[in-house]
Amino acid sequence: MKRYLLLTLCVLAVMTGWAQRVLIVKKGDANSLLTTIEQANKQNADKAAERLYVLIPDGVYDLGDKVLTRITGHRIALIGQSMAGTVIQNKPDVKNEGISRTAVLQNRGTENYFQDLTLKNALDYYAAGSAGRAVTLHDKGNRTVCNRVCLLSYQDTYFSDNDLSQFYFQDSEIHGTVDFICGDGDVWFERCRIVTEQRTADGKGGRDVIAAPKTSKTSWGYIFNRCTVENKVSNFEYVRGWNSTPHCIWLHTTLLTPEKLNATRFDWRGMRTVQNDFKEYGTKDADGRNITPKSNVVTFETKDEKNTVETILTSKEAKKYKVKNVFTEWNPQQVVKESERQAKKLLKRL
Repeated sequence: MKRYLLLTLCVLAVMTGWAQRVLIVKKGDANSLLTTIEQANKQNADKAAERLYVLIPDGVYDLGDKVLTRITGHRIALIGQSMAGTVIQNKPDVKNEGISRTAVLQNRGTENYFQDLTLKNALDYYAAGSAGRAVTLHDKGNRTVCNRVCLLSYQDTYFSDNDLSQFYFQDSEIHGTVDFICGDGDVWFERCRIVTEQRTADGKGGRDVIAAPKTSKTSWGYIFNRCTVENKVSNFEYVRGWNSTPHCIWLHTTLLTPEKLNATRFDWRGMRTVQNDFKEYGTKDADGRNITPKSNVVTFETKDEKNTVETILTSKEAKKYKVKNVFTEWNPQQVVKESERQAKKLLKRL
């Protein structure tokens, strides 16, 4: 009898522990989402806290004009029911547009994890005038993982805002027009779909730039590996330098409309720098044919400086770009495996 009672108490303790590590948002209820995030922040205020799972059922969570919903806790996993079905969105007033003022979510925690959801910033981009900076995920944290996450906006869609950070994206989708993947740190994009939207409301003219890194304090910068670039209307370029000594590498990229990639492939007009590490290797078309130029020498310029460099990597140079080399003390791919396995079990509760 005592043994049975002890076993029962142990099971109850385990169940209670799990209950404390799982929070469930009310379906389609934006207020419930905000309240749950607040609760998660408090519960996981300590960096050593155990992983806390926030389950978000399919539905549209409309935050209205609310911006900068902060995730300050650590080791929090926001798990949607599906990437297309779980949508968290806001719509800032165009008068308040700005890279640091508009984000749907602002992450300030360490080792937070996002899976199977869409973040949408619905600021009226085409009515915003000369700039429509509308961020979906403003990441000031570190070691964030986004797995099957869709980010929908136009300018400055994703902002990695920590110059010593490490971030990882896998099987995700990012949309935009101008500098829509921008910021600092070492960020690896694995098998992501990069979608360039039309630059102007009427679809005529304009030029899209996918990335604008300003990495200076980390060694690797932005690395796109086995990603696909889908182009809607406007011509585009891979990247332009924002500041400092930016790095941006494109490996084994599939271009669905290679004819839309401008001749220099990289934007030679540096904003505040001509010093960069912008390279490409193994680019393919939609049929899998190698369309990488044998050579692509670009002269990057500002008003005061010029810098002429070769932008095509050799096969030997390309081999050094591996996840384990970039993240020597962190394994984000293992984080994905473990989190997916746990999320699959927990989502049965919805």
